[in-house]
Amino acid sequence: MIKCTPEAAGISSRHVKKFYDFLDACNLSTHSVIMSRGGKIFSECYYEPFGADFLHRMYSVSKTFVSIAVGFCIQDGLLSLDDTMDKFFPEHLNKDGAIVHKTKIRELLSMQTDQTGTNWFKKHPEDRSEVYFHAPATKKSGTLFDYDSSGSYMLGVIVEKLTGKPFLKYLQEKVLDDIGFSKDSYCIKAPGGYSFGDSGVMCTARDLHLFARFVLNGGVWNGKRYLNEEYIRAATDMKVCTSDYGFLDHGSFGYGYLIWGAPEGCFAMLGMGNQIALCDPKHDFIFVINSDNQGNSRGYEQIFTALYLCIIDNLDDPLPENAEEYAILEESINNKKLFYLKGAKSSPFAEKINGATFICDNNPMNIKHFRLEFDGNEGIFHYENATGAKSLRFGFGHNVFMSFPEEGYSDLTANEYAPGNFYASAISADWCEEQTLRIRVQIIDKYFGNLAIIFGFKNENEASVRMTKTAEDFLSEYSGVMNAERKV
Repeated sequence: MIKCTPEAAGISSRHVKKFYDFLDACNLSTHSVIMSRGGKIFSECYYEPFGADFLHRMYSVSKTFVSIAVGFCIQDGLLSLDDTMDKFFPEHLNKDGAIVHKTKIRELLSMQTDQTGTNWFKKHPEDRSEVYFHAPATKKSGTLFDYDSSGSYMLGVIVEKLTGKPFLKYLQEKVLDDIGFSKDSYCIKAPGGYSFGDSGVMCTARDLHLFARFVLNGGVWNGKRYLNEEYIRAATDMKVCTSDYGFLDHGSFGYGYLIWGAPEGCFAMLGMGNQIALCDPKHDFIFVINSDNQGNSRGYEQIFTALYLCIIDNLDDPLPENAEEYAILEESINNKKLFYLKGAKSSPFAEKINGATFICDNNPMNIKHFRLEFDGNEGIFHYENATGAKSLRFGFGHNVFMSFPEEGYSDLTANEYAPGNFYASAISADWCEEQTLRIRVQIIDKYFGNLAIIFGFKNENEASVRMTKTAEDFLSEYSGVMNAERKV
């Protein structure tokens, strides 16, 4: 990958550092950042323990990969934008032959379907694709935008039915292998065996940057056209209205084919937790970020604000090199670590409860009792819930990395129990008040999620504990409030 200094790309190292400082000041949980202009990367940063080879879950950025796969199927003559779903799912015609869905491919791509989709996780289906045909229609297809994640999943299923292979494998053969995309990239499966195409692509930040460059290049790579210009132009033409009120935020600049519009003529691929690949045609600029800010409703706005104020609005002609500012920037980004709680590392109250056992009343988490132990800049939360005795070690002023002690969360197939599987996690803590301990658990695996545990002690004998989780289909055992009293 060709690299250059920010100054050579037309922006000062000082402005780039301001961007990173802005993210850190917002307490965002950033994993990786890549910024490039004209095919040259002028900033690349990984927050330890993440690195360049980490296959990161892309969540809904996956949808854009599905869109491009659909484009290749159209180019190969396998389907058309006006084909309807019943053509590909004859098994879902009812007994008297009536068609269940006449939604067109173009309507699935633009999220102008007749439904908003359904929470298939709660249904635990044997085949996720069947669920789509049992959801009620809420509007006429081809009329109004409504975010239909399951509709983009169905597009991936169609690609796999037509090609006989996983959609990402099809894309690899069509273009991704040629542009240097990771050979070991893959997509998590959904129940039934089809790819989890609306959420499950696993690839590196560099892979996402390459893919974004291919889309920004209009389907061309190194002078060779891979995907026809007509489809790419339609995919990035944000004609679909996404804002009923007209307020401006990250999602109000229109929609193309599983691609979002963005300010100042840009377009973006967006995924849960703030996975972003933003393309700026005017400046030939690409921005990629992987994060997990689930639970932070302002994450997109904070990132977009920093990106436009610090970077995009300052892109210009190449600047004179500034070795001093560049060295300061490089030192800063080379020492980035995953977010950890930044409050007080100690409290005099800690000694009053250190090692004491607290008996819990009936609670949604089914926790029977807990004990907190403190040892210097680390501690342990011992507890027993419905699945047994467990311990979480946490760090003050740093993360402790360990396997989260709940077994069986999904692995290569979403929404499916996986015996023996444990998720990697990063755990930190602080004293946000003298008698209030806060623990933050970050799940950093094929699946990402955040868990906040906050202990409020009335005195050394009484406590209330609140657990709040933000994760797609796990950590459900860790949500609610409980009261506890010290064991005599």
